[in-house]
Amino acid sequence: QVQLEESGGGLVQAGGSLRLPCVASGRTFSSYAMGWFRQVPGKEREFVAGISRSGGSTYYADSVKGRFTISRDNAKNTVYLQMNSLKPEDTAAYYCGARGGLGSYYYWYSSAGAYEYWGQGTQVTVSS
Repeated sequence: QVQLEESGGGLVQAGGSLRLPCVASGRTFSSYAMGWFRQVPGKEREFVAGISRSGGSTYYADSVKGRFTISRDNAKNTVYLQMNSLKPEDTAAYYCGARGGLGSYYYWYSSAGAYEYWGQGTQVTVSS
């Protein structure tokens, strides 16, 4: 069992930045690939970024590439999402997820249904 807790959300103006940490507890954090997703009411959960167990490989949705950075610190059981140049369309609830196994391609990380554990989410609102 893995428990995930996101934080760091809030209200920010367009062009601003936020950093979202997701802290894991429970079983060995470094055994899990991690992903960040976002969701707005009435829509499906959307992939944002993914990172391999070691942190050596990262994957991004086209909509955030060049603006967002995913990273992890296995010693601190934490995965981060650094969000820069925020846009109003980035407004959503942001969730981190964990999944076991090994993956080396974008679609392995972007499949929300394959994630075993989720946090409760943190709201990000970007004003224009």
